[in-house]
Amino acid sequence: MAPSLRDIVSQATSFISQLPLLGGGSDSFQPPSDVSFYDPLTSGPSCPIDGPVSCHNSTPIAEPNSCCFVYPGGKILLTQFWDQQVHAGGAEEDWTLHGLWPDLCDGTYDQFCNMTPQYHNITAVLEQHGQHELVQFMDRYWLASSGPNSRLWEHEFNKHGTCINTLAPACYGDSHKPGLEVVDYFQRAAALFRTLDTYHALQTAGIVPHPRKHYPLADVQAALEKYSGGKVVLRCGGRRDVLHEAWYVYFIRGSLQTGDFIPAQDRGGKEEDAGNCAPWIKYLPKRHPRGADL
Repeated sequence: MAPSLRDIVSQATSFISQLPLLGGGSDSFQPPSDVSFYDPLTSGPSCPIDGPVSCHNSTPIAEPNSCCFVYPGGKILLTQFWDQQVHAGGAEEDWTLHGLWPDLCDGTYDQFCNMTPQYHNITAVLEQHGQHELVQFMDRYWLASSGPNSRLWEHEFNKHGTCINTLAPACYGDSHKPGLEVVDYFQRAAALFRTLDTYHALQTAGIVPHPRKHYPLADVQAALEKYSGGKVVLRCGGRRDVLHEAWYVYFIRGSLQTGDFIPAQDRGGKEEDAGNCAPWIKYLPKRHPRGADL
């Protein structure tokens, strides 16, 4: 069986910000210490360590500081799927990556913004920049429900990545080469995903896949929010009683390329409405593909 996300991330060190939590709360947050910080390939924006946090500025951000402040999509969601079936090369405990989304501060969102160019050859772009290991990781954990994975990657970057202002070519200065923004988007998404072992977080709370058992939604949400240190939105399928997605909510201090992800303490806005699960939910085991070797 292929190694699980927990096996992979246990070999590295954390990159999540250890800054004080935003929005109050007395409990201190100790981020998962299992993922190495991503060192960008580029000379992207060099940002002050005490700059404003996205969605928390008290005055407008002027040029050239806009390359160090994610706006207007300053609420960042790392979204994961609990797939119905074990995918090829995967494991029964795999949660998979859906996307990295820059929501507006009120929880609504823009899409296909063209703050960066759109790309239609994501695999080729990543490999051109030497990101072969990243492509392998994405083929393991960033999976399309149908069709080639590369089609999902293209959709996610063109719909969401192009709405992240710090990825604009101008923020790279003279060092910009086509595709560097693609590398930074997918590297940062993968690095953040590696810190969020949803299966392990639920397992630690005694919440494990079962064909018939129902769990209180509040318990599932509390387990993930205790683990991540921030708010989590849950989405369900079936009759709104089958756990299917987890959205982890963050703000950023600095640019997407090099900034700190800070767990949000309030879902707020439209994210609050996006959670659609019933009060009691099932967390179903994955099915094995017919004819798969067990």
